[in-house]
Amino acid sequence: IRDIKTLNALLLTFSFIHIFIGSICIKRNAQSCGECIQVSETCGWCSDPDFLGEGEPKSARCDDLESLKKRQCGVDNIENPRGSVVVNRNNPVTIRKKDVAEKLKPEQITQIQPQKLTLTLRSGEPQTFELKFKRAEDYPIDLYYLMDLSFSMKDDLENVKNLGTDLMREMQEITSDFRIGFGSFVEKTVMPYISTTPARLINPCTGNQNCTSPFSYKNVLKLTNKGDEFNRLVSQQQISGNLDSPEGGFDAIMQVAVCEEQIGWRNVTRLLVFSTDAGFHFAGDGKLGGIVLPNDGKCHLENNMYTMSHYYDYPSIAHLVQKLSDHNIQTIFAVTEEFQPVYKELKNLIPKSAVGTLSSNSSNVIKLIIDAYNSLSSEVILENGRLPEGVSISYKSVCKNGVVGTGENGRKCSNISIGDEVSFQISIESTSCPANNKPEVITIKPLGFNEEVEVVLNFICDCECAANGEPNSEECDEGNGTFECGACKCNDGRIGRTCECSKDEVRTEDLDANCRKDNGTDICSNNGDCVCGTCECKKRENPAEIYSGKYCECDNFNCDRSNNQLCGGHGRCECRKCVCDANYTGSACDCSLENSTCLAKNGQICNGRGTCECGICKCTNLKFQGPTCEICPTCPGVCTEHKDCVQCRAFNAGEKKDTCEEDCNYFQLIKVNDRDKLPQPTDQSFPLTHCKERDANDCWFYYTYAIRNETKEVYVVEILECPAGPDIIPIVVGVVAGIVLIGLALLLIWKLLMIIHDRREFAKFEKEKMNAKWDTGENPIYKSAVTTVVNPKYEGK
Repeated sequence: IRDIKTLNALLLTFSFIHIFIGSICIKRNAQSCGECIQVSETCGWCSDPDFLGEGEPKSARCDDLESLKKRQCGVDNIENPRGSVVVNRNNPVTIRKKDVAEKLKPEQITQIQPQKLTLTLRSGEPQTFELKFKRAEDYPIDLYYLMDLSFSMKDDLENVKNLGTDLMREMQEITSDFRIGFGSFVEKTVMPYISTTPARLINPCTGNQNCTSPFSYKNVLKLTNKGDEFNRLVSQQQISGNLDSPEGGFDAIMQVAVCEEQIGWRNVTRLLVFSTDAGFHFAGDGKLGGIVLPNDGKCHLENNMYTMSHYYDYPSIAHLVQKLSDHNIQTIFAVTEEFQPVYKELKNLIPKSAVGTLSSNSSNVIKLIIDAYNSLSSEVILENGRLPEGVSISYKSVCKNGVVGTGENGRKCSNISIGDEVSFQISIESTSCPANNKPEVITIKPLGFNEEVEVVLNFICDCECAANGEPNSEECDEGNGTFECGACKCNDGRIGRTCECSKDEVRTEDLDANCRKDNGTDICSNNGDCVCGTCECKKRENPAEIYSGKYCECDNFNCDRSNNQLCGGHGRCECRKCVCDANYTGSACDCSLENSTCLAKNGQICNGRGTCECGICKCTNLKFQGPTCEICPTCPGVCTEHKDCVQCRAFNAGEKKDTCEEDCNYFQLIKVNDRDKLPQPTDQSFPLTHCKERDANDCWFYYTYAIRNETKEVYVVEILECPAGPDIIPIVVGVVAGIVLIGLALLLIWKLLMIIHDRREFAKFEKEKMNAKWDTGENPIYKSAVTTVVNPKYEGK
């Protein structure tokens, strides 16, 4: 019974799942196969022309796959196109060594795999592919040093003059293909950023300082592998000056990013070192100088000088982020301790950037650059281009040591060393078809790297069977629609399952008459609408509940119920009548034809005391009850009732000894050797199952009484369990020994008490003796035995 309840609970759960999924497919009222497959990946379309029953609308062809199979739609007729992933270019990642004589060109190095894929997307069905990334050893590096040449950076310029050769030497440990360039910036050449008096335009510095004219940005040295050329040109640079504290560095960064040809960027690792000891101007600050045009993000270098600083405003941070990302430039901000907080906030807004603390005279710049490069190169962050409308993308990273990241952390991996390989699981999903139904292309690339993955997106917007549609088909009311995927797709202005009606004449009295059953008054049994003389049944809020029939007179939810379940959970409701499953019957399919639930533990049906009806025992003897008629709460006691007959037949004793043959022949007696061989009489749940009775000699005998196959059986233990007589000798010995032991114990106790008493008296005496005080004077009643007499005649002579 418990297993049946569990099964019913599972079936109920599955029905709720079907209702939930079915509601997605059915509620959208899809009128074609193409509309159906856009609802959900779980929806399918039945293209069998004979699939629909009377009263069922065209949208009933769209349902979840299991429901279509249950509704007898053949597997070959179910349209359910699926998406796919095809790898078009999959070059393996490059294994490159520094000590190899033959060097590869930058464009021959591959760090990301695959390089091109084609995804076929169906709405609601994500397509997942794996992308691998491996840092190549000895990868080329282009580094451009952009320095603030305002007056406060004078001592820094002296230390940078030898940077070229020193940095080239240090970078040889990282790559054998290294190039370096140099540029400088000051400020926009308009008031109030600089003084525009003629003298200050020539020398903006005060006192005897010799400074060069102010400028916005100057490309001093194009990227080169000649460190001594860097030192020579930087040594020729002079400090300039401006009026306000923030500098025009954003103008310079923008030009370095977009002027690829003038700077000489290659498609390799691009590093931009931005060195300053001040803050920065950004979009909007140009209004102070009367500059209102926003920065156009284009290259304006003439003779290596930025010529439009007075015309375009400073770029915004977002504009810089876009251009740096588009051109795969990683930025290192080398700034003094005072401006660390400002540039750390800027770093958080610019992906693949780092901040280092520059000493007051830039003496630590090489170590700063090396540390920042190691930090940037040890992290890979994926970004994708603009996604088409209705398309979403998600990332899952599997990084070094098996560390897994999801969400935003799924885009990146950290602590990657040269030669380490990491992977990303990328899922792309579409929720709808694009309006033009044309392929789209998106790119995925690691920030700061020139390589990217091209992903071509194709969309499944219609079923394959639609391509074989028959326009103006005779199946569709003499050519008023296209017959495709087993149904008519009506032309404009036509409706109905076979496009048989015009929208202008959808309701007339003649047509309504065809929707009344037996010439009654109810149209479509009040359960549907009459469309073109044909009933289209209403849909209920619960999509699993369906009206059907020519006049919508049938439904699958108004059948008899049992245990609060339709058809008892053991059948299906068809046109308001239960069609029971195998081994069930009754109007509510609540009568089981199985007798396993009536089978007692002893193998009998209802313990031989009843019949099995609908899987439940009906006890013929009313004094018995329970699931298998095993309990008899009102019985005077089976053991007492049969005691005398069992005793007389098994042991030829008892009150019925003389009448045993007449009174006690109603059962079959079976003797066993011991109690362990007594069988269980019934499957009753109370613990007393064996009878235990005592005869006139105080001997116990054990038996069981049961009815098996309408035969009454008594199993009895053939050996009586009688009490043994007493053994006199041990009893006498025990009594004598007990008396002796008690006497000895009493003597010991008396002796112990006397010893304790004597010790107390002696202690008391000793105490009094110690407390006694003896008088040392003479006894008042003492008289000496010596008497002294003085001679009166004695004169002492």
